[in-house]
Amino acid sequence: MRFVTASRFRKRGFDIQSYGSGNQVKLPGPSADKPNCYEFGTSYDFIYNDLKKKDNQFYTQNGLLNMLDRNRRTKEAPQRFQLERVEFDVILALEERVYDQIIEDLHTREEESGHCVHVINIDIQDNHEEATIGAWLVCDMCAKLEAAEDLDNEIDEILAEFESKHPKRNFLHTICFY
Repeated sequence: MRFVTASRFRKRGFDIQSYGSGNQVKLPGPSADKPNCYEFGTSYDFIYNDLKKKDNQFYTQNGLLNMLDRNRRTKEAPQRFQLERVEFDVILALEERVYDQIIEDLHTREEESGHCVHVINIDIQDNHEEATIGAWLVCDMCAKLEAAEDLDNEIDEILAEFESKHPKRNFLHTICFY
C-alpha cells in the first residue's frame, strides 16, 4: 500500500492513473505476516466494507479505510498494470520491486507502436510520514517532466538534478517501448 494518493496529483493538474503490479491486492493486516489479500477487480466498496467489518477501529486508525474511501470515489476497483494496454510517456514506481515488475512486463510484451516510455523509480517507504514527503518530491518531479520541451533529451538532466538534491533517495530510470 502506498499512501501517496492519485487525487493529490490530479488536484495539481496531472493526468495520472494508478495500478498495482503484484499477483493480488495486498493491504496491511493486523500484523506484517497477515496482510489482507484481494483479487484485482474486487471493488473498493467490498474491500472497504470487509475491513470495516473485520476491525473498524484498527483500519480507521491506520488510515486504510480513509484511503479506500478516497479510492472508491475515483474508480471502482484496483487495477493490475500487467492487464492494461494503455500507453504512457512516463511510468513512476515508488518501490524497486514494482519497478522491476513493470520493466519485466514491458519487455515481455510484443512491441506494437514503438512509442517509448520512461520508467522511473523513486523509493518511498510505505508509511504516512515518508509518503507525505515523497508525494511532494514526486509532484515536483512530475512538474519538471511535464514542463520539458523535449522529454527524451531533457530527462537525464532532470533526474540528475533530483539525484543531487536528494542523494539518499534511490532513483532508477530506463526506457522501454510499446
